[in-house]
Amino acid sequence: MIEVPHRIRAGLAGLLGLAAVAFLVAATGGAMRPLPAAAPSGEFSAERAMRHLERFAAEPRPIGSAAGERARNYLVEQLRAAGLRVETQRAVGANSSRGLASFGQVHNVVATRPGTDPTGTVLIAAHYDSAAMGPGASDDAAAVAAMLETVRALGNAGLRNDLVLLMSDGEEDGVLGAEAFARLHPLGRAGGVLLNFEARGVAGPSMMFETSEDNAGLVRTFAQAVPHPRGDSSMVALYRLLPNNTDFTPLTKAGFTGMNFAYIERSSRYHTAQDSLAQMDRGSLQHHGSTMLALARTLGDADLATMKADHDATYFRIFGVMVTYPQWLVWPLAVLSVAAVAALALAARRRRLLSLPRLAVGTLSGILPLLLSVVLAQVVWALLAGVRPTYDVMGGLLHRPGPFQAAVAMLAGVSVLAWYLALRRVVGPCALAVGALGWPAALGVACAAYAPGAAFVFTLPALTCALGGLGALLLPRGRMATLTAGTIVSAILLPALARTVFAGMGLALGGAAALMVALFLLTLLPFAELALPERRRWRLAVPAVGVVLAGALVAAGLAVDRFDADNPGRTHLSYVVDADGRKAHWVSADTEPPAWTKRYVSGHDTAALPPGYARGTLWTGPAPAVRAAAPRLSLVSRSGDTLRLRVRVGRGARSVTLRVERPLTQATAAVRGLTPVTVPVTGTRARTWPGEVRFRGLPAEGAEITLRVPGTGRLRVTAIAETDGLRSVPGFTAMPPNLVASTREDGGLVAVTRTYTL
Repeated sequence: MIEVPHRIRAGLAGLLGLAAVAFLVAATGGAMRPLPAAAPSGEFSAERAMRHLERFAAEPRPIGSAAGERARNYLVEQLRAAGLRVETQRAVGANSSRGLASFGQVHNVVATRPGTDPTGTVLIAAHYDSAAMGPGASDDAAAVAAMLETVRALGNAGLRNDLVLLMSDGEEDGVLGAEAFARLHPLGRAGGVLLNFEARGVAGPSMMFETSEDNAGLVRTFAQAVPHPRGDSSMVALYRLLPNNTDFTPLTKAGFTGMNFAYIERSSRYHTAQDSLAQMDRGSLQHHGSTMLALARTLGDADLATMKADHDATYFRIFGVMVTYPQWLVWPLAVLSVAAVAALALAARRRRLLSLPRLAVGTLSGILPLLLSVVLAQVVWALLAGVRPTYDVMGGLLHRPGPFQAAVAMLAGVSVLAWYLALRRVVGPCALAVGALGWPAALGVACAAYAPGAAFVFTLPALTCALGGLGALLLPRGRMATLTAGTIVSAILLPALARTVFAGMGLALGGAAALMVALFLLTLLPFAELALPERRRWRLAVPAVGVVLAGALVAAGLAVDRFDADNPGRTHLSYVVDADGRKAHWVSADTEPPAWTKRYVSGHDTAALPPGYARGTLWTGPAPAVRAAAPRLSLVSRSGDTLRLRVRVGRGARSVTLRVERPLTQATAAVRGLTPVTVPVTGTRARTWPGEVRFRGLPAEGAEITLRVPGTGRLRVTAIAETDGLRSVPGFTAMPPNLVASTREDGGLVAVTRTYTL
């Protein structure tokens, strides 16, 4: 029998203990168990909420669609039956982005229940529209159904504060309904506390991922009131740096303070036909609803003035306990973590375990494994996207990403271990281990300056690991226990963040998750000497074995993650008719179209497409021209650089897009009987004509669009009337079960175009 040295046994025991901690955190961080319809009437039941979903969330409900109207009628009926005062707000919503003005006729459902002694308003919001390519059972029908079940569970007992439910329209096309509510509705301008619910997947816990500024009072309420609170302030800090938005954005800009919730796992189904009732995790629905009900009760009876604060709070969970502390502690903790690492370095130097020059080399070189882990993760993604172009269409959000994620984590481990083994003889193990802690400490300082809510992810591991190292130097007999205890916080925070990054960003941005894994492994370096084999050649073989295992994991992932009816691939296909030349084409934006799509497209000739239609590299193919009414664009008036246009589309068309050959600076949309809305437009559109205007849910009588286009002379505008579905096109056959439409906005559309010179 082989005798394993005591130091190796101790090192392996410590690593196994930390692995158990990380596994326990992952195992206890999921959604709730769904409650049956027989649950007590005062509790939220996912099964009761499902009955609503079955009535209105079985088909796509894009803005302006007949299915959207059917869903709206059902929701209004249910809210009125619950005793709420209900109105439908019809308005024109607007949004703008680079080179683009988006408009839409929205129908928001607004329900109110007056409070008994109000200190303000509690607004619960979710959108009932879906993306055109799927029924949106999770995004966002689950939250809408949760609102109905929450109202039922609240019963007839009056809340102290006014309760408003906003079921918005047009969120998928630029948060149009929420924008119109915030701009035009009296309740939208009154302010209050907002609870917004979303989804970017079909499973996982309902996490608070965004808050308004100065959130300390809200975080305190969230931590105390919600039975299973999930999320942490790093998500809030990072989301504020991203360009993404939800209905939460225009509502908080209008003066609401609040919290935004979503579940994000199994995000490969997001915005596809697979965002369905069959795929939705009932536990996620339960978690959404239980969170909503608990906060509705607590905030409904609170003095809402107590929610106001003058600072943000840091918050995160450790073994089911929500830890919170005020923003003023962020900098002291960041500085303390740097001081603790410095103290560890000085203590190690006194014991002649390192020298300052070697420490400097260990610290500065520590960036190499971090960068290498990021590069290798992106190389893995590039290889996967090259082997399977459909992965690129899916944006890196794969059905079975587990083996690929494990490969990325394995390569992060190889990066750290290769760096360590290369320098350990030259620099020394202690200099590398202590120097490595300088990186989480430095990142903690950087976050304290630019993203305070995320600083704890780096500050606390650096601080506790440094303290554990000091304890190991001072208490050599309990060295392993002290080191393990000091690394527990790192094992709780960093792997959990890597898992969240993988779930939210996918493998296309796998380098971000790999960075978190590499940082975690840097905090484990004190165990390296204890756990690695004694013989040098065996040690050098470890990273080589890691590379082989990573390759095997990638191969296993490709073998396992096959597309089938339960886990389909994606493809893009649209049908474009040029009403001027009576020519039609199939168009696909796929990098490498699957066999079904290649029935329709065969090359890259875009010269025959209408002006302004080609965007990026496209596949095209000839198609039979169908008789379809062209969009009608007429010039009402022109004054200087301002053109006033009347736009109409044919019967069945739901939306219109105008592509303009010169950049826009402003656009206005007006519909008869509704308040016009104007938005500024800056910059130009990428890979298409410089300016673009979209109007979703266009009414039968059309709309009036006013454009401000600097420059003189004639102006070409391509109008595109868009109708959902391709079944009316001769020769079209339905997609096979192993494919669904991709999320590109013109997928699955009949686009009838006409170019006007004005």
